[in-house]
Amino acid sequence: MTTQPTSPPAGSSLSHPYSDTTAGYVVERQGNAVTLRTLDGGLVTVHLTAATSGQRLRNLGQPYADATGSLHDELTPGTFLFCYGPIYPEPDGPHLQAAQLLLVSEPGTSGVPWVPATPDGGSAWPFERPGWWTEQLRQLAAFYDRAQFGGGEVDFGRYRTELRGTEPHGGDGGAVRQVQETDTISRMVYGMASAFMLTGDERALAVAERGSRYLHDHMRFVDPDEDVVYWYHGTDVTGGRERKLFASEFGDDYRAIPAYEQIYALVGLVQTFRVAGSPEILGDVEGTVRLFEKFFHDPRQGGYYSHIDPVTFSPHDDHLGPNRSRKNWNSVGDHAPAYLFNLYLATGEERYRRMLEHTFDMIVTHMPDRAPDGSPFVRERFHADWTPDHTWGWQQNRAVVGHNLKIAWNLMRMQATLPKREYRALAEAIGTTMPGVGMDLRRGGWYDLVERVAERGHHPFVWHDRKAWWQQEQAILAYLVLAGYTGDRDFLRHARESAAFYNAFFLDHDEGGVFFTVLASGIPYLVGDERLKGSHAMAMYHKAELCYLAEVYTRLLVHREPLDLYFRPRPDAAYPDRLLRVAPDVLPRGAVLLDSVTIDGVPYDADGDAGAIDPVEMTVRLPETAHPLMVRARVRPAEQRGGRGNG
Repeated sequence: MTTQPTSPPAGSSLSHPYSDTTAGYVVERQGNAVTLRTLDGGLVTVHLTAATSGQRLRNLGQPYADATGSLHDELTPGTFLFCYGPIYPEPDGPHLQAAQLLLVSEPGTSGVPWVPATPDGGSAWPFERPGWWTEQLRQLAAFYDRAQFGGGEVDFGRYRTELRGTEPHGGDGGAVRQVQETDTISRMVYGMASAFMLTGDERALAVAERGSRYLHDHMRFVDPDEDVVYWYHGTDVTGGRERKLFASEFGDDYRAIPAYEQIYALVGLVQTFRVAGSPEILGDVEGTVRLFEKFFHDPRQGGYYSHIDPVTFSPHDDHLGPNRSRKNWNSVGDHAPAYLFNLYLATGEERYRRMLEHTFDMIVTHMPDRAPDGSPFVRERFHADWTPDHTWGWQQNRAVVGHNLKIAWNLMRMQATLPKREYRALAEAIGTTMPGVGMDLRRGGWYDLVERVAERGHHPFVWHDRKAWWQQEQAILAYLVLAGYTGDRDFLRHARESAAFYNAFFLDHDEGGVFFTVLASGIPYLVGDERLKGSHAMAMYHKAELCYLAEVYTRLLVHREPLDLYFRPRPDAAYPDRLLRVAPDVLPRGAVLLDSVTIDGVPYDADGDAGAIDPVEMTVRLPETAHPLMVRARVRPAEQRGGRGNG
C-alpha cells in the first residue's frame, strides 16, 4: 500500500504472463515503445502492437470515441493515459504489451502533468471543462428516473431499494419481499435536487419534491411528548401492504436506531429545502436535529453516540450489545456533509454553525493518531469516553481509506467558514499522507479497507484490493478543495488523477449509472450486491454529490470561472427573513460573489433596491409572490480566470 514499484525488478520470480492496468504520463515515444511516468514517479515502457486499440475518455451519454488510427500522433509528452494488456516475463524484466489504451488528457500539453492548458486555452483534462460534471449528473438523474418510474408518473409507491438494471421494476406479483428504505429514498431526492440546482430541469425537481413528501407521509414518526422527529428504517411494501420497520434491519445495526440512518434521512430533505424552501421540510429537519441533541448527543464528553435503543432511546441500553455506549466516525462526522453544511447554507443560522464546530472539534481532538509510532490513518470507533475501540466487528484496528479523505475534504470546508489552525493542519496532513498509503500508484484510484498498522513496510488489504465508487468521490473532492484553497500543485495533480480513474472505469456506458466496485485494474466487479445500482449501501447520493461539487470546485476554485445555479422558491418559502441564500457550498467569505440574478427570466434588482441582492453574502431578498419563482443565480470568483490556481 505504500509506494509500489512500477514493475517487478529484473530477475524477480515472475514466471508467467498476466494482464494489468498501468496509469501514467507519456514521457516519450520511440517507434512502438512508449515510456510512461507512473503515479509514483517511476518509469515504465509499454509496447504497441498491430492489434493495440485506443479510445478517448467519454462522459455518460457520449458515444464511443475511437483513437486507434491516430495513436502515434496522440501519444505526445504529457498525455495521461491508462494502458491495459498482458505482462510477460523476460530476462531483462517484465515486458508490457499494450492491448488497449484509454487516452484521458489531450495532446498539446507542455509535458508538465499539472498544467491544464491546451494551446487553444482550454483544459487538457475533459472533466475540467465547463459542464462535464453537470451533464454527468443530468444523465444520472435520467437513469434513476427510468429505473424507478420508467420515466412516467413519479409515484414513490413504486420505489424499490434494490435496482438491478435500467428497466422499471414490477411484475413480481408480491412474491419477492420489497422494502423501501428511508435513506435510499432520501439519497435519490438529494441527487434530483442537486440536478435541478445545476441544470434547472423541473422534472428532477418534481421527483425531489414528491420524494420529500413521500418521506414525510410514509417514513416519519413524530413524538409530541419529546418534540422530536424520528425516521423509520423503512417500509415493507410486499404484496401492496405497508408495514413499518421501526429499527434497522441492516446487520451491523440490527434492532437498533443507528445515528447514520437518521443522518442520511435528512440528506435529500435539506437539499430540497435549499431549492424550494418548504416549511414542512424545515419542520421535519428541525425535529430530527432535536432528536440528535436529546438522545444521541453526549453533553458531558462531547460527540454523538452511534446507536440508541428503539424502546428506551438510550445509547447505554444492554440490548445494543456491541453498539452499547459507542461513538464512531459516522455518528460524529457524517452530520456535516450529509445535511448540516447545507442546512447552514440555507438558513444562515448560527446554531448550525456551532453544531458544525462541535463535530469538527471532536474530530481533530480524538480521531488523529498522535502517538510517536502512530498510524497515518485516523481512528474511527470509540467507547463513550473516547477511548479507541479496536475490537468492534469488522472494523477492528482497520482504516476505511475514504473516511480519511472525507475528513480532509470537510475540514477544509469548515475552515472556510470558521478558520482554525488545527482544522487546516489535519486536512493538509491527511492530504499529504494518503497517496502513499491509500492510493494505487500503479493503476490509479483509491483502495477500500486496510490495516491501520503497517506490516513489512505496507498497510495490508483486509479482504481485497477492489475500489468502491464512493471512496473515489471523497478523494476527488478532498483534493479539489485542498488545491483550490492552498494552490498546491500536488493536491491538484491528485485530484486530476483521481477524477481520471473514476471517469475511466466507474461510468456504465451500457446500462447507465455508476458501478459500485471495480477490481484494482478498473474492470467492473459485478458479484452479489455489488452488481446492483441500488441497494442499502448505494443510491444516488455520493455520485450526485460528486458531480455537483466537482462542478462547483472546478469552476470556482480551480479555473476561476462563473457558474449558474437554479432555485425554485415557493410562495411560502421558510427561508429566514425571506433571504434566498445561493452560495453553492461553504466557501471563504468574499472568495466567491453573487454576480447577477434573474427571476422568471427577468433581471432582478427589486426596482433598484440596493438591499435586494448582497453580492458578498450571496443572498437574494425574495419578492412577495403567489406562485413559485424560477431563480437563476450566477456566482463568480472574486479573482477571475488567470489568477492563482489556473496553472
